[in-house]
Amino acid sequence: MFDLEAILNTVAPELLLAAAGLLGVTIGAFLGDRFNSISFKFGAVVLLIAAALAGNYWEGGRAFDGLVETTSFANFAKVVSFVSGAIALLMAEGFLKRHDTMRYEYPLLIIFAALGMGVILSSANFMTLYLGVETLSLSSYVLASFHRDSPRSAEAGLKYFVLGALASGILLYGISLVYGFSGSTSYEVVADTEASLGFMFGMVLMITGLAFKVSAAPMHVWTPDVYEGSPSPVVAFFATAPKMASMAVFAIVMFTAFPQAIAFDNWQMIIGIIAAASMLIGAFGALPQTNLKRLLGYSSIANMGYALVAIAAGIQYGAGSLLIFMTAYVIASLGLFGGVLSMRREGGMVENIDELAGLIRRQPGLATALTVLLVSVSGFPLAFGFLGKLAVLEAGWNAGLMPLIITLVLSSVIAMYYYLRIVKIMWFDDQVADFEPVDGWVTSTVYVTAIVSVALLIFVSPFSELAASAAASLLS
Repeated sequence: MFDLEAILNTVAPELLLAAAGLLGVTIGAFLGDRFNSISFKFGAVVLLIAAALAGNYWEGGRAFDGLVETTSFANFAKVVSFVSGAIALLMAEGFLKRHDTMRYEYPLLIIFAALGMGVILSSANFMTLYLGVETLSLSSYVLASFHRDSPRSAEAGLKYFVLGALASGILLYGISLVYGFSGSTSYEVVADTEASLGFMFGMVLMITGLAFKVSAAPMHVWTPDVYEGSPSPVVAFFATAPKMASMAVFAIVMFTAFPQAIAFDNWQMIIGIIAAASMLIGAFGALPQTNLKRLLGYSSIANMGYALVAIAAGIQYGAGSLLIFMTAYVIASLGLFGGVLSMRREGGMVENIDELAGLIRRQPGLATALTVLLVSVSGFPLAFGFLGKLAVLEAGWNAGLMPLIITLVLSSVIAMYYYLRIVKIMWFDDQVADFEPVDGWVTSTVYVTAIVSVALLIFVSPFSELAASAAASLLS
């Protein structure tokens, strides 16, 4: 017998997303192209309502005999993921219309991807986790190659699919080994299992599969190519909502399914190595880049390395820090990709960093907003991103992870160069031709995210308390 109240407490947003996705498919089948324009507003509203439901059922619950369990930590990640997904969806409408690829299937794919994010965040069982991972992944593969007439988009989709299928296979093989040595796929039962060699091998394979989902080393190779080749609004989505959800799930799995002393000692070292490799590969890989989207791809790898430092610090020190850092990263990334979508000249999109030369004299508001966002994502102490990186540093310090702290500081200094290089080009280089006007929603996103980054720096205490409260739900 189903307990309706428990189900709503646990998966109300996912029920809405599943119903809305199926409804959208039905409406699209009847209306065809007439549903194209309406579908984007429909998708954004659905995602915002899903975020509101996650906030309404903040404490979460447990349902379906323990297959799903939601905490405040998961709901925090859901709210950020669904809201950022809605913003990325609204940013896409004008771009797709200009490129004659505006189809109602696009927002429906975003809705189903959000459903996958919600399922993995609510999972308390590896089978539920895998279903959510595949729901998110299959939608993402199609989104990456949504611009069918573009060879770059087709290549990006194919690379994402091949590497994603490999990562999913590795993840599933890891799950099967953990099941074989624990006798269960439930996080709760696995957590009480004595760690053996085969059990640890399965855990390592799972970590490798999850590393792909957050574009961390050694499964990072797809990121720059997919970022460069996929349509810009798709990359804006990839860089924000799925990253927040996947990193939160990474933390939930490691903190709740593998808390055993011997397992923690081993996975802390493994994740520390992955974090260090991601930070260095991301920082050095971004240095020679001239394409802004590709640079942001390498930046994403480095930032996921920073986030993994919080996971390596353990549940007590790292859970709250992870939420703060990832929220700062998502806000900055949304604004920066809004900037990418604002770069249009002579009928085509511009992605070269040098094309931003002299932007402060042509569009001072946009240049200032982009500067704030670049300063934030770099961790410079003038925006919210600084506090996010500071929280991760504090978590690493409290956990005694000195090698990771040194690596984080070193990679952050390197990253300062390529972020501040963009600022220098916008403010001091000779002016080039102005950009063509784009729809107001895109430029508004850049301004709003910049304002939010500064506002959260000023009013950081309530936000930090909320993150700490959400993190405490994992401890309890």
